[in-house]
Amino acid sequence: MKIAILTPTFNYYSGIDRVVEQQAEEYAKKGNKVAVIALEADIKPRNYKVASMGMPKNQALQRLYRLFFFLDNKKMGYYKNLKNYDIVISHFYPMNWLAYKAKKKFGIKYIYWDHGINTTGLLDSFMQKLYMKLFLFFNNISLKNIDEAYSVSKYLSETLEKESKIKSRVAYNKIDLKRFNKKIKSYKIIKKYNLKNKNVLLYVGRIAPHKGVHLLLKMFSNVKKEIPNAALIIAGKPTFNDYFKKIKKSADKGIIFTGFVDDKDLPSYYAACNVYVTASLWEGFNLPAAEAQACGKKVVAFNIGSHPEIVKNGILVEKGSIDKFADAVIKILKK
Repeated sequence: MKIAILTPTFNYYSGIDRVVEQQAEEYAKKGNKVAVIALEADIKPRNYKVASMGMPKNQALQRLYRLFFFLDNKKMGYYKNLKNYDIVISHFYPMNWLAYKAKKKFGIKYIYWDHGINTTGLLDSFMQKLYMKLFLFFNNISLKNIDEAYSVSKYLSETLEKESKIKSRVAYNKIDLKRFNKKIKSYKIIKKYNLKNKNVLLYVGRIAPHKGVHLLLKMFSNVKKEIPNAALIIAGKPTFNDYFKKIKKSADKGIIFTGFVDDKDLPSYYAACNVYVTASLWEGFNLPAAEAQACGKKVVAFNIGSHPEIVKNGILVEKGSIDKFADAVIKILKK
């Protein structure tokens, strides 16, 4: 079969795109001809093709472009390239539009892989809330003719039915246990950041407001009072520059910002930590938390979204409670 997999950004820093990469490799291994189609891409393919359509480089323009993608007639016309495919799988808006058009014009099977849309808006401005409402509105239009839908958690499956009136099957993200396991060595990371004899907390993911990194910094101050040799590693790419500058300015000296971490190095980071922490305020799955547990690490997180399904080895605390979060981390470290 010929299978097209659509994702906006086929990049290593995106959890969605790591799922797409794994999916493409699995389909290719089964003998299918696979193509990943994205607006931008830097993941190197194995036994499948990647096509990058292009989009503005400026972050603000990029957000607007993705929201109103359907106004770009030239890019919308790309659906014609899908004519000879048997299946089109779309992982996120605005790529759904191409699958929508291919289904409408050529009758190609259209599968939607639901990773969720964060519409909680807890820290958002009026304009951001408006943006997300429009995002959800346009997303729902682009899903009107799907054949099948899969959600990466029960939480998302319920949310999709509520927000989009679409029933979906649950298909949890798979963890590569050959890469993420308890046998991974940590010495490279320990040496690189001088972490010997330290109690290490780790967060992996984008640095964005809804990820609650600012809350991790506050929590860490509490932990340091009780455990002076604690260190916090923030491993991820800043995707909101003003937010990143603000939190970095207020960061304790025991906090290490690594920037983007290559996917091949991630297992060593998990191995180097004593506890994995995430103060995310919304999660449709939380791939790093699942990977950390596969490496034998306990997780402390807020009791939100998919976390009750994903966090099986650790402690879930009341959303927004810095004190309870810090107490949970201290409890694990003292054990």
